[in-house]
Amino acid sequence: MSQPPLFRPISLRGITAKNRILISPMCQYSATDGMVNDWHLVHLGKFAQGGAGIVMMEATAVTPEGRITHGDVGLWHDGQIKPLERIAAFIRDNGAVPAIQLAHAGRKGSMQRPWFGNAALTEADRARGDMPWSIVAPSPIPMEEGWLMPQELSEDELDGLREQWRLATLRAAEAGFEMLEVHCAHGYLLHAFLSPLSNKRTDRYGGDRAGRMRYPLEIIETIRAAWPDSLPLSVRISSIDGVEGGIELSDSVAFAREAKIRGVDIIDCSSGGLLGSATAARIPRGYGFQVPFAETIRNEAEIPTIAVGLILHPDQAEGIVEQGQADLVAIGREALFDPNWPLHAQLELTEGDEVFSDWPKQYGWWLERREPGLRKLDGPKLPFRKG
Repeated sequence: MSQPPLFRPISLRGITAKNRILISPMCQYSATDGMVNDWHLVHLGKFAQGGAGIVMMEATAVTPEGRITHGDVGLWHDGQIKPLERIAAFIRDNGAVPAIQLAHAGRKGSMQRPWFGNAALTEADRARGDMPWSIVAPSPIPMEEGWLMPQELSEDELDGLREQWRLATLRAAEAGFEMLEVHCAHGYLLHAFLSPLSNKRTDRYGGDRAGRMRYPLEIIETIRAAWPDSLPLSVRISSIDGVEGGIELSDSVAFAREAKIRGVDIIDCSSGGLLGSATAARIPRGYGFQVPFAETIRNEAEIPTIAVGLILHPDQAEGIVEQGQADLVAIGREALFDPNWPLHAQLELTEGDEVFSDWPKQYGWWLERREPGLRKLDGPKLPFRKG
């Protein structure tokens, strides 16, 4: 029986994912002093049990000041390795590739947890013990009116940050992650270097497109040198800013080409986020609204891509892979709604009777014995089944 394209394995360097479904990094804002806990283990473990090929840890800060909120996960000291190692091992033991995204929030740091307002920290946050910290950026431009003023990073400070990215990369490898993603999107530090709206520097890290790309590309070079050759490196970008005067798709194609030269294996094609929250709607949104970005970058930069953004339905995801629009499909909030989305998609897309053969044996054993009886019952069509 031939597998649907969405469920055909994919190899990136020395790792092979069992299918083309990646669970996007989704911040949980539930860490303490950057340390993960049982919430993160169960949250990510569900997705590995649910059949995804790759499960990616949320944005993980390379310095304490690089967090978005006090609840962010970090990898700025060795004590944070062991708890993450437990998560990576569980993901791997349940059939998925454990991945991690490294990040620095830049001028979008020192924020409230989203359920407290998703804005700059206030007196109410201070009363909870969430004290603000000094933030940094390419240029001293606040994200929006009323937000903290970031300090412009000096070249010496950029050198120091580069070393923090390198050390965090080594820790990620020690923790057992097998794929690493550099966060260059959604208004965080590296995206802020790329965008002409947030980078007004006059030194070699600003000015024209080549200057604005310089520091993010240096970080990629640093990470690629520290990350094992056998393991893949991804970069998440905001393909367009969606704001007048900001990054356009041609800029992202050029950046993807340069990233590929430096050893990046795949580009994760998101958009927006330079102003407001990472999920703020700055461009029109419909099902798969960012897929054309992944397709263009894949074709013009000649590099594999990840499509993400309102991909909700198995047929939709299948079509993206089958038509060559992207190599992987990232599922985010739909996986929160249904952690078994990959397994349910496989039921819907695959013909045959062994519908539970790829489920965890602890579940499949029970479900396959229930199935014949269900099929004899009158009533509505069984969910996620063809026919």
